[in-house]
Amino acid sequence: MSGQFTFDAMSSGEDPALSPPVDPSSASDPISKPEAPGAVDPQDVLEEARRVIRLEARSVADLEARLDSNFVKAVEMILSVSGRVIIAGIGKSGIIARKIAATFTSTGTPATFLHPVEALHGDLGIVGKGDVAILLSKSGESDELRGLVEYFARTGVQVIAMTGGRNSTLARHSALVLDCAVNEEACPHDLAPTASTTATMALGDALALALLRQRGFGREQFARIHPGGALGRRLLLRVSDVMVTDDLPIVGPDTSMREVIVLLASKRGTVAVTDNAGILLGVVTAGDLTRLMERNEAVFGVYASEVMTREPQSVEADVLGATAVGIMERFGIMALPVLDEAGTLIGMVHLHDLMRAGAV
Repeated sequence: MSGQFTFDAMSSGEDPALSPPVDPSSASDPISKPEAPGAVDPQDVLEEARRVIRLEARSVADLEARLDSNFVKAVEMILSVSGRVIIAGIGKSGIIARKIAATFTSTGTPATFLHPVEALHGDLGIVGKGDVAILLSKSGESDELRGLVEYFARTGVQVIAMTGGRNSTLARHSALVLDCAVNEEACPHDLAPTASTTATMALGDALALALLRQRGFGREQFARIHPGGALGRRLLLRVSDVMVTDDLPIVGPDTSMREVIVLLASKRGTVAVTDNAGILLGVVTAGDLTRLMERNEAVFGVYASEVMTREPQSVEADVLGATAVGIMERFGIMALPVLDEAGTLIGMVHLHDLMRAGAV
């Protein structure tokens, strides 16, 4: 006899051959597909998005009040070790752990992510006696972390727990606990890690930047380990790299505006006024000329000293290009005189040149 075998028939001891054929369309699907949604309600979509953002923002803000001496001790512990920070987590916590490790490394604290499962299959070889570990777990009861905790205990590697379970197994076996608990997840079912991962990442950022500050890790150090890409260019570019030094538009204070206007047209809209020793006295810009013409039709006979902006904004050659751009944006100007320590004009730096060079 022909018939169809079913798991239920076999497990119940019935003869599969006597079981009636099963209609595939009537079989229950343990993972049923959701029904196709109807028309999207824009207001409902936006309100849900706003709810999630509000809830996650509150979860991060709540961390501030819970920061305590353990956070300070964690900074001191990390600063005191000679090795690296080993950061581990599983699932969504593992993804956040990777991000925190990357932030640590890029801000002056050598760190590496260690997958808890791979660690027990050979990757523990990266752990040294001078290391400190940060373990991430929402509940503090992740089975996958237990092997790591036991290994760190045997080898004397101190553990900092970042968890919402202050009384959890992980917390009890850690030297320090950083509380990153949240009241609820942004997930409407309070299941998918959302607010908890956001809060944990924020706490990791706070730890990384507190360490940066204590190490005195400044722009120079940041630039050395970020030499590539737009960020590297912005951090490494100096005014001296792009400033103009040849054939500068320079006039004396008694130069007539007739001559100044010619230079304004041919030298990108900014003319420097200096004394005989080259000390900067002021600048005349296209804007200064416009204002002069608004109040005086006979502009050719006016002298540069009557029009120039005295004590203009200026920079030195070793200043970061990004700093020069910030000055220009703040004061609404297109070029800056570049001076040496004595106040002597040595060049001009233009906003467009800085932008082309990647200072912004």
